[in-house]
Amino acid sequence: MLYTIVFIIISATSFVFAMLGLGGGMIYVPVLNWAGFDMKEVAIPLGLLLNGLNTALVLIPFARKRMVDWKGGAVMAATALVASPLGAMVSGRVPVSTLKLLFALMVVAAALRTLWASKQSEPEAMMSFKKRSILGFFTGGFAGFVGGMLGIGGGFIIAPILMMMGYKTKEAAATTAFVVTFSSISGYLGHMSQGHMNWWLTGIVVVAVVIGSQLGGRYMTNKAKSKQVKVVYAVVLLLIAIKMGYSVIK
Repeated sequence: MLYTIVFIIISATSFVFAMLGLGGGMIYVPVLNWAGFDMKEVAIPLGLLLNGLNTALVLIPFARKRMVDWKGGAVMAATALVASPLGAMVSGRVPVSTLKLLFALMVVAAALRTLWASKQSEPEAMMSFKKRSILGFFTGGFAGFVGGMLGIGGGFIIAPILMMMGYKTKEAAATTAFVVTFSSISGYLGHMSQGHMNWWLTGIVVVAVVIGSQLGGRYMTNKAKSKQVKVVYAVVLLLIAIKMGYSVIK
């Protein structure tokens, strides 16, 4: 029964977050932890794996619609790839309560930033490639490190920065998926080097992500409205942050 509930939640999460190019680690990690799985040994590593799988799969419909800026996201992806395993190594030395508090604070910041962005019109001008590369270098490194440490991939940091650079919502989501795929998988490998894994659980949630990501990606490319996606994302994140923060205080 527990695995069935986890399967349903992970599928729904993958659907929603696939539309945003974010993977879903912000929900995967707390859901797995609430289901009784260890935060450091199972929830965070598996959250990264599912994050990377979700974004990798959703890249397929995004790429078909030519929404991904491969060249513009390459620098960010490279620095995230290097920094994510470092964050994964650090997480093993940080108390669980501290990780949960950091997780909640990051989620609140992402939710508030997205709510603000939902009220703004789509950008009309793009930063120069040079400026995007410089900003992307530092953003990718920071997002990769934080994402690897908390099991969330770092997409919630990357997406708003891309929109600030001048990317429209759907292009930002698609390019975020590209970057997050690299940061999540490298972070997962960093955790795997420590030798902890629940293979039965992994198989179940991987299937859930495959189903949810493909449905979410198709909906985003064909039907979703930018403002609608941002508001749903922000509300979900705030609810997660409240629950996670409450569990730490309790």
